[in-house]
Amino acid sequence: MSHESNDERGGQLRREVLQVAGAAAAAGLLGATTVSAQATRSGGRDEGPLGARLQGVQHFGVTVQNMDRAFAFYTEVLGGTEIMRDGDFKGEPVHFTLMADQEIVARERRVDPRTIGVPDLKGGSQRLDVRFVQFENVVIELLQYRDAAQPMGGGDSWAEPRDHMSPAYPRSMHICFYVRDDVNFDKFIADLEAECARRGMTQVRANRTVPVHSEEERRAAPMNTNTIKIQEGPSNGWSIIYCKGPEGEQLEFVQVLGPVKKTFADAASRRTAASRG
Repeated sequence: MSHESNDERGGQLRREVLQVAGAAAAAGLLGATTVSAQATRSGGRDEGPLGARLQGVQHFGVTVQNMDRAFAFYTEVLGGTEIMRDGDFKGEPVHFTLMADQEIVARERRVDPRTIGVPDLKGGSQRLDVRFVQFENVVIELLQYRDAAQPMGGGDSWAEPRDHMSPAYPRSMHICFYVRDDVNFDKFIADLEAECARRGMTQVRANRTVPVHSEEERRAAPMNTNTIKIQEGPSNGWSIIYCKGPEGEQLEFVQVLGPVKKTFADAASRRTAASRG
């Protein structure tokens, strides 16, 4: 007899759902996955398609201005668990692994690499620190580039943060968190903002679904304007909020219910079945 709790079963379902980026992508990958399984059997994994050599997404990385502040947000506010931390990385292998493409750009433009955001890791004037935070279904890596004289964690970032943070810019990325099915989504966002305000994390501000022309209007908007709830079409059952994190990074929180939840679950099942074939 299974002693698996409802939360454990729900967690397993969430993990399965999040194995795919969307139903369309999963349907498109179905044939490729079958070919991948056949290639693996016949010639070894190194001879198969690239997708057959992957286990999935290992982590998302966020470069932060203040490591301690970002770490507190992702662990104390959102409840992630620290896996490990490391740092004081410097030297040519580290520098060129991370920055070789930008060094080439600087040379082509005939500019000082520092002017386009390239720290001097090779000479050790700047250092890189990292911390990994575990959530149920993904790992987030926090990275901070700092001057060597700055203390780890609480020191200032070497570079200034970007001014333009609209998610409409190409190359912009965001981290999306999955809110549990039985949670009041509007209240979750209100509580998140209140907790961050209490901690002085003034960047953590969620958008509203109605026009607001000032920070005062945004805060005064009714709680039921916190979340857009899609009730028709392929995304029926999807609720969304866009929110900036404490470093200005773009975050998304979603709740996936109703028909769209089944769409993702069915796609995950098809992908799993195909990979076993």
